[in-house]
Amino acid sequence: MNKQSHMNKQAWEYRAYEFWCKRDGTPSEKSIEILRDPRASLKKHSEYFHNVEGLNIANICGSNGRKAVPLSILGAEVTIFDLSEENKRYALQLADCTNTTIEYIVGDILDLDMKKYQHHFDLLYLEGGILHYFDDLAQLMDVLYSILKVGGKLILSDYHPIKTCITPEFVYIPKYFNREPFQDDISYRQFFSPDEQHDFPSVCLSHHTLSDIINSVISVGFTLQQFDEHRGWNGENIPWEFTIVAKK
Repeated sequence: MNKQSHMNKQAWEYRAYEFWCKRDGTPSEKSIEILRDPRASLKKHSEYFHNVEGLNIANICGSNGRKAVPLSILGAEVTIFDLSEENKRYALQLADCTNTTIEYIVGDILDLDMKKYQHHFDLLYLEGGILHYFDDLAQLMDVLYSILKVGGKLILSDYHPIKTCITPEFVYIPKYFNREPFQDDISYRQFFSPDEQHDFPSVCLSHHTLSDIINSVISVGFTLQQFDEHRGWNGENIPWEFTIVAKK
């Protein structure tokens, strides 16, 4: 595990379970929402998962299982790879509450056992702000390409690089081409009271341009099939997220 991953693991194992319960409800409460309509829980990504029954899916940095569990209910065999034991705790309880099963591997995806997982998965799913936790996208994509079966599909959805350069007041910050790793507050720190926030560990993040991301996918051998840009969560007329669909 490299220094960046070690730092991020420490951060994501600090009160993450408590945060998920604050934001999404307890696993029992969240399960009611998911069971009501598993496909709806995939939100804007549901269109990319028309038929997953029987597929072997890797949910990379799959966090608290809010996407993996619906996919499992829909018939997929899902494995989460993530750094956080706190995330694992929530995800496995969520799976149990929905009467389904997922596999959850805690560790650095960059240290994956290739003898076990090479050409193992039909589909790889990454979403929700993943890439900024990796300084070397080429290394990450090389791992992803290796664990995907020939003919398999990569679905990668992340924050649009432009989003990170725009303040909540829609003021542009001229940092788009900055590539040096930097420390920042973990995303859920704001959900806790001000007197608790100073105890939270920082995360180590990296900024990648859109060309960095697309070229990292292409350079390892993926065939780019689709690239979509998404508006802000409240319909803002700026690129907030993107989704790449690529095939091996």
